[in-house]
Amino acid sequence: MRRKGYLVLENGAVFEGIMLGSSNGAGGEVVFNTAVVGYEQVMSDPSYAGQIVVMTYPLIGNYGINPAHMESEVMWLRGLVVRELCLEPEHYQSQMSLDQFLADKGLVCLTEVDTRALTRVLRTRGTMGGVIVPSLDDMDALKEKARRAAEPPPGGHVLKVTSRQVRREGNGPKRVVLMDFGVKKSIISALVKRGCEVITVPADTDGDKIMEFAPHGLVLSNGPGDPRDCMYAVETVRNLLEKVPILGICLGHQLLALALGAETYKMRFGHRGGNHPVKDLHTGKVHITSQNHGYAVDEASLSRVGAYVSFRNLNDGTVEGLRHDELPVLSVQFHPEAAPGPQDTEYLFDSFLNLM
Repeated sequence: MRRKGYLVLENGAVFEGIMLGSSNGAGGEVVFNTAVVGYEQVMSDPSYAGQIVVMTYPLIGNYGINPAHMESEVMWLRGLVVRELCLEPEHYQSQMSLDQFLADKGLVCLTEVDTRALTRVLRTRGTMGGVIVPSLDDMDALKEKARRAAEPPPGGHVLKVTSRQVRREGNGPKRVVLMDFGVKKSIISALVKRGCEVITVPADTDGDKIMEFAPHGLVLSNGPGDPRDCMYAVETVRNLLEKVPILGICLGHQLLALALGAETYKMRFGHRGGNHPVKDLHTGKVHITSQNHGYAVDEASLSRVGAYVSFRNLNDGTVEGLRHDELPVLSVQFHPEAAPGPQDTEYLFDSFLNLM
């Protein structure tokens, strides 16, 4: 049954479409992703917690859903907005259609939306709160609801998405502790594939507990929201800087920067997609990367803490990676494990193993 629905932004902009999946509405920060494929991984990435994701590629759902491709067990995003959703997918690995999956997970999708116009609004005005609703009864109330929907829960999203149990995977000679701020399965798989025993711990694990595992290295995972909501983790990382080699990915990169004494800031609309060109300032090579973040490291704050930029985004010049003059740390703003996206920078896991 076709049900009309609307996306209402906090600035009063309204986009009409058809509601599929869950019959319930949704509210969250509205962001856009430019990836052509990989909607399974996008939906299951905990970094999208609290967000409504607009897919700019117009054809979504063509190859259906395979649960084996999911990056986590829980779908943390609030909703999906697409131009055209395929109801009859064609792929030998497909186990169900995307709209069936959304309904099973209690997620709403607004389809038949002018996503090009919507993305232009988000690029011009910046990401903002929004709600997906079945009717436009009270616009003033809906705009206020949209504004509140973008606010994070007390303590931020990380403590909602992190695992509450210690998990061990792999049995290689290198022992890595991974702080789970919303980790993607593919990060753990990339480390296990390289002969690491990976011990995943909750985001608020303290430094003493981490060192009890006698790790050869520490990984700071990706995750949702503002890094300054995780000052408990910043303090932990600060206490471990001289004790163990550290790899930071996405949110983990920002947390490492804060632990070093640098600063972060919120971007207008962030980087979300699988086609972001990044230059390695050491080799001069340009890599195409997968990204998902709304905050960045302030470059001007790095030099005073002994850190320097190792990778730079060629679209807007923002910091995409950092190293330190003395400490054994390595961090990148993009996703070397991809999922989805190109695997140009997967070699960085090997660089981390060499650092260990």
